[in-house]
Amino acid sequence: MKTRITEMFGVETPIVMGGMTGVGYGELVAAVANAGALGFITAHMFPSGEALLAEIEKTKALTSKPFGINLTLLPSINPIPYDDYREAIIASGIKIVETAGRAPVDHLPRFKEAGVKVIHKCTSVRHSVSAVRHGVDVISIDGFECAGHPGEDDIGLVVLLPATVDAVDVPVIASGGMADGRSLVAALALGAEGVNMGTRFCATVEAQIHPAVKQQIVDFTERDTVLVGRSLKNTARVARNAISEQVAEIQKDPTKSFDDVKELMAGVRGRNNVLRDGDLNGGIWTTGQSQALIHDVPTCAEVVRNIMTQADGILAKRFVAIAD
Repeated sequence: MKTRITEMFGVETPIVMGGMTGVGYGELVAAVANAGALGFITAHMFPSGEALLAEIEKTKALTSKPFGINLTLLPSINPIPYDDYREAIIASGIKIVETAGRAPVDHLPRFKEAGVKVIHKCTSVRHSVSAVRHGVDVISIDGFECAGHPGEDDIGLVVLLPATVDAVDVPVIASGGMADGRSLVAALALGAEGVNMGTRFCATVEAQIHPAVKQQIVDFTERDTVLVGRSLKNTARVARNAISEQVAEIQKDPTKSFDDVKELMAGVRGRNNVLRDGDLNGGIWTTGQSQALIHDVPTCAEVVRNIMTQADGILAKRFVAIAD
């Protein structure tokens, strides 16, 4: 299956695993790459550019196939060394970067100079148009179904994706709600050149998160997520648990600020208590509505193979039968 994404990045399938905090380490990214998809190391999990460079080199030892680095440009409690990350990426020879949050206008000149292609993740058509105007090479459009930050417009991907495709002249990746071959075929039909899957790759053998978290994703339905941060105009879709429900309840009061939930929402709490230790009520952790489509914990190679087999079957059988 060839699309503008497979040809631009030299990957075998139009499947992407974008950056994920607490999950996007080199071992998983290499497994995704070896399976024929495009994975991203999450830069801000590392304390410095040097540490990121070491992770990149470790990943290169595990795969000879393309992979990229994610830079999520969001407000943070602690300063993040974005400039150091950028220079480490360039020094490493990596040619693919995924950005998210604010537009990467201060990083684009150096990336362009070094021949780095930039995928920018957006949650609205207007922000996609602006990002393309600034010079990004690909848009990854995040529908309301996604894990993490879906924006504030609450537009589902079935509308947001084709609207974005119509508005920009660069390749578009469908993100949010994508988990299987049906997702891929639907996204292609709506004009995407590929799909981004996060939650699906969390529930894999190679993901370095606690088995209890992977099983929770399998057991959860589309209703088992909670939106937090709405009152702060910084919405995040996270797993339903005691902590997320407590945060959502507190934030029903419009007088409450981030300080009132800061301790509950601390990222390090979720990463340590939940992702590392398996305490499913130990903190906030992100998952998307696509978990309703996830029923097993296979290897990354099996995930990619199953997605492509299902997609090929739909294209060869169902679509042909409908056309006849």
